[in-house]
Amino acid sequence: MARKKNVSLKDIALKSGVSTALVSYVLNGKAQQSRVGKETAARIMQVAEELNYQPNLIAKSLRSGKSFTIGLVIADIANPFFANIARIVDDVARKYNYTIIIGSCDENAEKSANVLRVMINRKVDGFIIVSSEGSEEQLRYLQQQHIPFVLLDRHFPQLKTDYVVTDNHRAAYDAGIHLVAGGYRKIGMMAYDTTLFHMQERIKGYQDALHDSGIVPQESWLRKINQFNVSEEINAALEEMLRADDPIDAMIFSTNDLAVNSIKYLNRLGLKIPQVFAAVSFGQAEWFDLYQCPISYVKQSVDLLATKAVEILIKNLDRTDDNRVEQVRINATLVTRASSRPKAEVL
Repeated sequence: MARKKNVSLKDIALKSGVSTALVSYVLNGKAQQSRVGKETAARIMQVAEELNYQPNLIAKSLRSGKSFTIGLVIADIANPFFANIARIVDDVARKYNYTIIIGSCDENAEKSANVLRVMINRKVDGFIIVSSEGSEEQLRYLQQQHIPFVLLDRHFPQLKTDYVVTDNHRAAYDAGIHLVAGGYRKIGMMAYDTTLFHMQERIKGYQDALHDSGIVPQESWLRKINQFNVSEEINAALEEMLRADDPIDAMIFSTNDLAVNSIKYLNRLGLKIPQVFAAVSFGQAEWFDLYQCPISYVKQSVDLLATKAVEILIKNLDRTDDNRVEQVRINATLVTRASSRPKAEVL
């Protein structure tokens, strides 16, 4: 049986009624950055699909010197937030004809270094990285080797890097002001015990909201949890806070994981939100909709975060100016529900 002929750019051009150069431009994902008409680009993509066009990636790599792969290093693939980021990054990268290689470092800097090393050996063109605590030297190494990367969700202010993050200070500040407006005055916060800047920004946002409202936050209101001993430390912290002579009346959870584990423990004690204390979580969890009291949460724009990170990296892969950086902060949205309704309405 005769071998089926591979579909070429010329075949697509002939059927589309355009030049081969224009077909190449569109299929290489550059139409979005140019003045190619949307209808023309859509027609070319449609014809390519009809003809079942398969790009010759090996030849393309040899011509361009690129592997057309991007390394995505995330903190914890088991976390739904990061799993969702991975899905969106993969979807967006495909539009630019890039393939994603994913590595999870489980919040461990040593594992992060190993993941980066493997991906570098596989000749990825660049990285999108959700950093682990203590991974600054790894980023400096990438800079020294002129390997493009974009930090996503977390960044290090002392390093001059591209990044796309949520405005964590403003988000936590808005959550604190919301609770104060609802009549709450003894507002606690549960955060992870880490030096990572995004967590410090959430803590500072919470504290600034109280200060600006004329409330002096007590040291006992802020509880920092070891991320490698979550359940035990959450249980102990809640026990101590609930048994205090003057217990908190509201709580901001700096991650949805802390919120979910805390609510599970309260359930075992037979205590309910917001009767025991009002609650706002940073980040959504599907479980929040199943709880007897819908949980208020700070909604991060995951689609925008992931999409912007890919777009910046793609630009960097074609750029020779190593000194230029793009740093993006994206606002979050506070979604208020029954868990943080005004104190006067809580029975």
